[in-house]
Amino acid sequence: MKIVQPLMSPLDVVVLVKLCLQKQPISQMSLAKDLALSQSEISKSMARSRYAGLLFGEEKEVMRQGFLDFLTYGVRYAFPQQPGPIVRGVPTAHSAEPLAGQINSDEPYVWPSAFGKVRGHGIAPLYPKAVDAALQDPQLHEVLSLIDALRVGRARERNLALEELKKRIC
Repeated sequence: MKIVQPLMSPLDVVVLVKLCLQKQPISQMSLAKDLALSQSEISKSMARSRYAGLLFGEEKEVMRQGFLDFLTYGVRYAFPQQPGPIVRGVPTAHSAEPLAGQINSDEPYVWPSAFGKVRGHGIAPLYPKAVDAALQDPQLHEVLSLIDALRVGRARERNLALEELKKRIC
């Protein structure tokens, strides 16, 4: 008999972030629409997060401290990213708010996108439609940018990003 262990996906991080940002419970259909995903993708993501102990209850409650611990110690190793070639896109990591006001850099990082107005080193988003979802939700954009700072930033950027994430997630 083969035992199957569900593995976390980068998509799960985005779903958990969106759930953390909600002031009231949200349906899977609304979550799917907001994140430009199918309802089955949301359902599978939530099942993986429950298995990992990051989601509990009928109201889709996120274990915020556990999630923050995963972001702090695991996301850069589980879903690493290296800055790529110069492309046009949407600012992320230290090039987007809230870090853009705190860090001066001549090397902007962007999610490649035809809707972007900035040229910089390309960073692959956690999932392909994350850019579309972030453009529709400024709060989501900020948190995903902070997570990208954890994935690609140096120690200073990571420390600043963690302080900002604590305010938004915990």
